[in-house]
Amino acid sequence: MKQLKKRTLFVLLFAILMAAGLAVFLGLYVVNGEDWATFQANRHVYSNGKVAVGTITDRNGTVLYDCETGSYADDAALRKATLHAVGDGAGNIGAGALTLFDNLLIDYSPIFGTSGAGNTVALSIDGDLNKLAYEALDGQSGTVALYNYKTGEILCMVSSPAYDPENESETAAVAAGDSAYTGAYLNRFLSSTYTPGSTFKLVTAAAALENLDMDSFSYTCTGSITVDGATVTCTAAHGTQTFGECLTNSCNCAFATLALELGGDVLEEYAQAAGLLDSAAVNGFTTAAGSFTASEDGTAALAWSGVGQSTDLVNPCAELVLMGCIANGGTAASPTMLHSVTGSLGFSAYYEDAGSVSIGWSADTCNTLKWMMRDNVLNKYSSTLDFGDLAVCAKSGTAEVGEGEPHAWFVGFVNSSATPYAFVVVVEHGGTGTEAAGEIAAQLLAAACG
Repeated sequence: MKQLKKRTLFVLLFAILMAAGLAVFLGLYVVNGEDWATFQANRHVYSNGKVAVGTITDRNGTVLYDCETGSYADDAALRKATLHAVGDGAGNIGAGALTLFDNLLIDYSPIFGTSGAGNTVALSIDGDLNKLAYEALDGQSGTVALYNYKTGEILCMVSSPAYDPENESETAAVAAGDSAYTGAYLNRFLSSTYTPGSTFKLVTAAAALENLDMDSFSYTCTGSITVDGATVTCTAAHGTQTFGECLTNSCNCAFATLALELGGDVLEEYAQAAGLLDSAAVNGFTTAAGSFTASEDGTAALAWSGVGQSTDLVNPCAELVLMGCIANGGTAASPTMLHSVTGSLGFSAYYEDAGSVSIGWSADTCNTLKWMMRDNVLNKYSSTLDFGDLAVCAKSGTAEVGEGEPHAWFVGFVNSSATPYAFVVVVEHGGTGTEAAGEIAAQLLAAACG
């Protein structure tokens, strides 16, 4: 009888341990099951370290990459234009969907495990817009981007130079370091920084609006000023101007003078509040951080900083989000490259709230800047750029970078609830911002806004 009791207790204890072990396993399975199923050693969904299931498309359903066959879009121009959004199989382009969304391509269910077909990951980009932007760059290095500042979806994201991932001679040239493809693995929109040129005058303007009495401000430009023994020059002698006219004329002398009055610490504070100095996360990828050196008060370096020269550096993605925030009263949606994820049975398999970004400028300041930028277009850019009936608000930038032609910038947004788009164009060594970058922005907006 005693022996039977012992056996019963042993069986009961064993059953309890089994139940506890099963509970622990089920708990771990619920928490970690997807990570186990999508581990790269799983040959059902990976082949030679690459995701072998799922499809990447643009927002309109155009196939950009088939993971099972390892093939890109049929159109060579589209392959180049969307390369940095899709990525490459070797992982050299770290900001591409093949790296950022590899887990989303795998159709995992805690009940059925992984399906053979995988998910369809639709990127937010429009392939046709990307093609237009890449072709508009016409072989020049730079980046073009357009995003919806209400939803956060990036509709266009182009980095140049790119290459055709299905052209063996081009891929070999990139790998060999051919100068024609310098930086081809780099997503310039997310990972580069550039001297901002006169686009930085928006930061100086915001600081002036919130720290100085600008109601009756006027400035007489004679073409140059002398600061601490150095000369700050303008493109012309603009004469007496209002504050708005100073921005429209992109008057270096006026903004250098404002920078000197504000001081380096204040300018740095406003660049920080604008989100131009910190890294950000776009679908888990960390963007490049900008920089601003608060030069000693009264120096020529501080004067040049206020007009976007000196050691100022800005990331194009950060500049794009700033444009969205100005358009939207100080807050805009965080940028995302993801439109949707659809399972093999046609059901939505993923949802993500992009969240929002807020800058430290007041809504009144943003509204004033908005209408100053609108005046830029009406009274300056419209003579050479055709935006049709679109309520475009913009600022150009011509950034001196030492040797070669200046970098050309054109940034802004459409002030419309129907087409709430912000844009950024950077053409490396392109020349003047309006001519080199503004024309690309005009073409892009015409296509995006119909």
